Amino acid sequence: MEDDTKPLLGDTSTDSLEPRVRRPFYVEPRNIVDDATQERVSSEASILSSRIHYYGRLTGSSDRLLAPPDHVIPPPEDIYIYSPLGTAFKVQGKDGALKNPSIVTIFAIWNTMMGTSILSIPWGIKQAGFTLGILIIIAMGFLTLYCCYRVLKSTKAIPYVDTSDWEFPDVCRYYFGAFGKWSSLIFSLVSLVGAMVVYWVLMSNFLFNAGKFIFNYVHHLNMSDTDFGTNGSERVICPFPETNHDGNSSVTLPPGSGNSSTAVFDHWWSKTNTIPLYLILLLFPLLNFRSASFFARFTFLGTASVVYLIVLVTVKAVHLGFHLEFHWFEPTKAFVPEFRLLFPQLTGILTLAFFIHNCIITLMKNNKHQENNVRDLSVAYLLVGLTYLYVGVLIFASFPSPELSKECIEPNFLDNFPSSDVWVFVARTFLLFQMTTVYPLLGYLVRVQVMSQIFGSSYPGFFHVLVLNVFIVGAGVLMAKFYPNIGSIIRYSGATCGLALVFVFPSLIHMISLKRQGQLRWPSAFFHSFLILLGMANVAGQFFM
Repeated sequence: MEDDTKPLLGDTSTDSLEPRVRRPFYVEPRNIVDDATQERVSSEASILSSRIHYYGRLTGSSDRLLAPPDHVIPPPEDIYIYSPLGTAFKVQGKDGALKNPSIVTIFAIWNTMMGTSILSIPWGIKQAGFTLGILIIIAMGFLTLYCCYRVLKSTKAIPYVDTSDWEFPDVCRYYFGAFGKWSSLIFSLVSLVGAMVVYWVLMSNFLFNAGKFIFNYVHHLNMSDTDFGTNGSERVICPFPETNHDGNSSVTLPPGSGNSSTAVFDHWWSKTNTIPLYLILLLFPLLNFRSASFFARFTFLGTASVVYLIVLVTVKAVHLGFHLEFHWFEPTKAFVPEFRLLFPQLTGILTLAFFIHNCIITLMKNNKHQENNVRDLSVAYLLVGLTYLYVGVLIFASFPSPELSKECIEPNFLDNFPSSDVWVFVARTFLLFQMTTVYPLLGYLVRVQVMSQIFGSSYPGFFHVLVLNVFIVGAGVLMAKFYPNIGSIIRYSGATCGLALVFVFPSLIHMISLKRQGQLRWPSAFFHSFLILLGMANVAGQFFM
């Protein structure tokens, strides 16, 4: 009885260079009825369908003995799907209907890469120095683009295997076995969980400042003057001044700032003590949804928020003007040198800012003109790099020095503007709503990757999902309370996940592929080994610089 489920013909599979899991069923055009009448197909087509299904039951799903040969399979425009109801429907060009033109693909990549890292680019430039920061952004853009190109080409270098539905973790598993599979999964989770932690910190920040803006507006208070900063209509503040700065600044408290209502509000509306806990009530239930399809409808807000940030930066730069002095190696009281030893902090941020390597294969599959993949990928990286340069350079250059030191630039540059700033209030509210919809999507991706690998199901049970979500939310709450520095969180997670998925695996896979083909030469081996060393140095620099 135990053999009843086995194929009747046993193991009769034949070797094929490109095995197919499913073969299409073809109905002759003379057997297709008029689509408008929705009649059933002829008896000949029905008999043919039954015969094909019978042959399929004789052998296993992976056997090819009774599969139709390639030369009888019609072109895509002549393939029909035979439904169980007896109606045949014409396939409407699968390779054309779901494909995107180059311009859509380019902006899809741009929109995917544009994340929270853009808020820390000015701080990263300050840490590296203005001139060195610009050079590093350009260099990291080229390096990550090349490594992304190697990821994109990795599936094409695997012979005798159908890799049409493979992702980069599948490629890692092919070359490195279980180690490649699990290591790529772990480093991918580092990037996702790191992004969720950054989101929790930022949402706590944005919710705090939005609530503070509303409270001050309702009670007719102007609390912005309590922060150390410049005077005038375009105030810029230094939340944590290290020294007494000369210049036109105000640190006086407004009348009534110490009344009881304000004290109570400050006690219950704290950026680090209470707001991260309030977010649990809002976001934790959303993480337990079985599907995240509802939140996927709001992904367009990412593009809108980035566009608004660009407009905001432009308006602020026009109003503030440029404030630059070039001191190449020695700092001054208000300006940082052009070259600083803290530059690895910028490279760590940029590794995550340019990170799209774990999903680039999927994005490029939907490109209508596959021959333009490399060009479109390069154009997308160019747009991303220009966006980072535009925001980073304008914020750094327009930061009002010598009134305030450039050292006052915060890891989240929006923190350099008071909560009473209407333009910035709109940006924070916009970003808060956008992150509230994206956070469950990130949690869903983490759940799918973890649960599918461990339990074989993306939703093995409520308790399993609950434990995972408690861990994720707990990490966000703890970081928002004790270490709310998004610049450091981004650079640590970016350098860590980038070590494997940006530098090591793409370079090793390319060298192994060339070695198997007998085409590996010492210049290529030297260059890709150098890339691996750069990735290791990038991680080490986060801890020692």
